[in-house]
Amino acid sequence: MGFAKSPWRGIGSGELMLLMVAAVWGSSYAVAKQATQQLPVLEFLALRFGLTFIVLLPALKTLFTAQGRSGLAVGGMLGANLLAVFLCETFGVSLTTASNATFLISLCVALTPLVEWWLLGERPQQRVFGAAAMSAAGAAMLSLTSPADLSLGWGDGLMLLAAFLRAVMVCLTRRLAGRHAVPALTLTAVQSGVIAIGAFVLALARSKGALAPLPSGASFWWAMAYLVMFCTVFAFFAQNHAAARTSPSRVALLMGSEPVFGALVAVHWLGEDIRPLGWVGGLLIVVAAWWVTLPQRGPMQAATVPSPP
Repeated sequence: MGFAKSPWRGIGSGELMLLMVAAVWGSSYAVAKQATQQLPVLEFLALRFGLTFIVLLPALKTLFTAQGRSGLAVGGMLGANLLAVFLCETFGVSLTTASNATFLISLCVALTPLVEWWLLGERPQQRVFGAAAMSAAGAAMLSLTSPADLSLGWGDGLMLLAAFLRAVMVCLTRRLAGRHAVPALTLTAVQSGVIAIGAFVLALARSKGALAPLPSGASFWWAMAYLVMFCTVFAFFAQNHAAARTSPSRVALLMGSEPVFGALVAVHWLGEDIRPLGWVGGLLIVVAAWWVTLPQRGPMQAATVPSPP
């Protein structure tokens, strides 16, 4: 039983969900930036994913079944990977420019076909590599305002590591969740618990037990509610749901449209200015995401978009 097809060519419900995730995550940078100005990064991550874990507690009932118990190991491994991603991203942004960070994290799109080939032994079709290169070029045009912006430092290294870990996470989700048939909400709950515990332990170690007090302002809690319900619960559910059922390269390329949505939010909400070259780059990312969703032809079609387990 496969995806229900939408009126658009080759785009199923899973792909549409991933585009919605890209839109939500594109808006999350501004929201998270405001929230982390009121609470340190590690405490912020522990609170965000701790609340997510509480919201998803009912999904953990499947862990008491023989099939569900395998989800604990799968979610634990993927949660540790995701914790590393968030730590690299959050601290990386603080040590580099925003344009460098956006470009380097978008390299996940270009890295995923290579990681897919390495981890899963599945060589993506030639056009996937072409679309990945187009997406990376578009992200560069969208993010860089001058050649001097592409300076390398510790923050740039952390963002590049985060991009690589994102690619690994997509491929591991395909391999592990597809093999063990773990429900997407259960997987998201376990991942959130691992991230919350890991961030809390790191926060305790860094602050020597003196955690920062929680903010009392309504703006912080509205931001936290948006991040928990839309940017975490819905987004991770959709990504886990789709990653176990479709090609990691397709997932990464669709998620690669995230910088475009982030740019739209920056312009209309934060009042930032993007040059015409940046909009051309954004168009390239959208075209790359559309290109990879076109129906496959020939014997590779069934391998590229498998039916749900």
